Amino acid sequence: MPTAILRRIAICLLIAAPAVVLRVTGVELAPVLELLSYGAAIVAAAFLLAWAAEAAQKDISGALAIALLALIAVLPEYAVDLYYAFRSGSDPDYLHFAAANMTGSNRLLLGFGWPLVVIIALLVARRMAKRTKSPVQHSLCLDSGSRMDIGFLVILGVIAFAIPLLDSIPIWFGSALILIFAAYLWRAGQSAGDEEEEFVGAAALIVAMPQKVRRITVILMLVVSAAIILTSAEPFAEALVASGESLGLDSYFLVQWFAPLASEAPEFIIAAMFALRGMGGAAIGTLIASKVNQWSLLVGSLPIAHFAGGGGLGLPLDGRQIEEFTLTATQTILGVAIILALRFHWAPALGLAALFGVQFFVTDTSGRCILSAIQAVLAIVFLILHRADILPTLAAPFRRPQADFGGSDITEAAEPNRESIATASSDPNSPGARRA
Repeated sequence: MPTAILRRIAICLLIAAPAVVLRVTGVELAPVLELLSYGAAIVAAAFLLAWAAEAAQKDISGALAIALLALIAVLPEYAVDLYYAFRSGSDPDYLHFAAANMTGSNRLLLGFGWPLVVIIALLVARRMAKRTKSPVQHSLCLDSGSRMDIGFLVILGVIAFAIPLLDSIPIWFGSALILIFAAYLWRAGQSAGDEEEEFVGAAALIVAMPQKVRRITVILMLVVSAAIILTSAEPFAEALVASGESLGLDSYFLVQWFAPLASEAPEFIIAAMFALRGMGGAAIGTLIASKVNQWSLLVGSLPIAHFAGGGGLGLPLDGRQIEEFTLTATQTILGVAIILALRFHWAPALGLAALFGVQFFVTDTSGRCILSAIQAVLAIVFLILHRADILPTLAAPFRRPQADFGGSDITEAAEPNRESIATASSDPNSPGARRA
């Protein structure tokens, strides 16, 4: 095994070691110290998990690998979120935490992750344009195959508005969302191709190993990281609540934002690395798949975990949760409305980031309602602008997969005078040139 990857794995294990020792010995520290210890362990394990999952694409090719990678990458978030939902079944005080982590991570992914990838990819494209004296590029181009992922996300985003109307997430509703996720995986498997993936960082070091050693390494990394995450999830979740109380901070705020920031840090770093290498399509494709996972499997699992913990046949939501779901759903619809035409311009990307930042200054019901309304109005504007792409996108999840000609959407090929687009990669067989 290369020394470079051994060193990285060793660093992650050393960071996670204090939390494992604390859990095994049963030693209790001050809430803030426990929060830092278990939080660091989850971040370290998430890096191991992300590296192993990305390297696994060497043996599982195509869009199915992208969907599975996005699923595995958010496993730390699932562990923490489902713990709160499970605990809420027997302790009503945890009800308002049950979906807080989900809404926070969902909005973080779109409001911060998507713009981050677009801006990095366009800056890289601008630098390349100056070097080659080619036209400056102002938009990131998504592959036509991305319509399937976007189509699923549109459907899930619309369905999500039923949650505020129902004032809960019934277990039958959650089961339907899980079925949608199963359909998504099935369709991703149908669309899978034989193109050669491109790897960066630690994943590239793992992929370079002999096949047998690589597979053993990937399996061990997945098992060890999952064990660390499952060991740390419960005390980390409890420490979040206790730290808020001891520091005089809003525990809901910590649960909603601190936990997702820790669990999704590796995913953002990997996406940024892809974008830095000119593979913006690969990066945004993974983040879109993560959004599909969150709105389907994660939300669908919450009422089931609540029921398993001793609760009823639905996860009840209070007024704050209903507002948060509405805000998250309108942001999702705005995001997909922006990328319906398979182009992500830098201006809407900055706009998404600005709206995401504004919500941290919105602390009351009227403010959240106004922000939701602004997002909904903007979504309608973009839907009107991209109205020609609505039906093809909605039909994409139900269409038979077709051959992808050169990684470009046919409408763009027919309009050569349209503004220069930042493509995912110059190689049509790269992971950024064909997604989902």
